[in-house]
Amino acid sequence: MSSEKQSAAYFSRTIPFRFPMWRIRIGLGLTLTGFVVFLIGARPDAFGVDRSPVIGFVQIAVFIVGLAVMSIGGYISIMALWKDQQISIAADLGQRMVATGFVVAVFTGMADVFGFGSHISPGLPYFGVWQAWGVMFGQALLAIGFLMMLPFGPTQRRDALEPDKAAGSKPTAANIS
Repeated sequence: MSSEKQSAAYFSRTIPFRFPMWRIRIGLGLTLTGFVVFLIGARPDAFGVDRSPVIGFVQIAVFIVGLAVMSIGGYISIMALWKDQQISIAADLGQRMVATGFVVAVFTGMADVFGFGSHISPGLPYFGVWQAWGVMFGQALLAIGFLMMLPFGPTQRRDALEPDKAAGSKPTAANIS
């Protein structure tokens, strides 16, 4: 066997990909970028940019932006796994749980800025213990939502769900739109 036939490029042309790899790569790249931004906001001392002994507004805003970018990247990657398949009800609920988890994380993280936290304006916004618990709860909802979005078990293709209108089939309870 020649070295050309043993190369990875030779095998990648013969094995069809089931998933759109470019969407998965873009989503994973966004997720990694969001994670780095999240780390800069959560632990700026690890990057040498810590300027304050407390976690203030800028740090909270940066790690929430990082969480948003991670969520968008995760959504793109996981939805790419559903390529030509009908999305299940659990995955649909998972999408809503991801969005709810992000909203919970944003509003608990920015509670002082929005005026319903324990350190209300005109004082310095401070990321307290209750806000940390709220953000962690939001992140847990995000994680559960992403797990619900994963395609488990056999699924049907989207085009298999549409009735065959060209064949003139009579409407029944199974194929009425």
